[in-house]
Amino acid sequence: MLGRGRSSGSRGGVGGSASGRSGSPSAKDIQALGDLFAKYASADDDNEIGPEGVESLCGDLGTDPSDVSVLHLAWKMQAARMGFFKRDEFIRGCVALGVPSAKAGITAAGMKERLPSAATEVESKRDALVDFHTYAFKFCLTEPLQKTLDLDTACAMLQLVLPGAPHTEKFCEFLKEQTEYKRVTLDQWTSFLRFNEEVAEDCSGYDETQAWPLLIDLYVEKMTN
Repeated sequence: MLGRGRSSGSRGGVGGSASGRSGSPSAKDIQALGDLFAKYASADDDNEIGPEGVESLCGDLGTDPSDVSVLHLAWKMQAARMGFFKRDEFIRGCVALGVPSAKAGITAAGMKERLPSAATEVESKRDALVDFHTYAFKFCLTEPLQKTLDLDTACAMLQLVLPGAPHTEKFCEFLKEQTEYKRVTLDQWTSFLRFNEEVAEDCSGYDETQAWPLLIDLYVEKMTN
């Protein structure tokens, strides 16, 4: 697989996952997950972990807030707002990761133990990769009615979610050099994932009759001229 290391919509209840459904947690597990959530919850809103709490959680997970693993965590939670985790999102994500069955138990150490499973899922299952890739775009839509990403944000996210893809680096360079497009749409974003899967690094085998977005046509034209 290609992947490694404002609202996107919630998908299901507490037992749901980003690309499937885990076993239903017990009442005891839900209570323990709620207690773990409370450790990081905002003093102003006990139903939400804010930026300071997220930073504290990342510290306990041994990861930087800008690392792709934190985006994996948000994806599993189906978090709707960047920098914030609601109680139901937190519990849903922990259940999807299998934290209740972690050797370290329902603790930050248990979350740290289970978090790499999200990366493994993205790397090994195409439906998970597609879902994660789409989620990453929507997660960056931070303004009401926003539907596109500015080029700097799009490039930063592509380098985060598709760092090993054949075209990521060159495509980001192209985006910054070209002047025709100022923003990236969801269609362009999702098409770029398929483009990496189907088209070689030298762009051989590219079939322009497949109705690729014009932005990708222009990229290929630049790479092959």
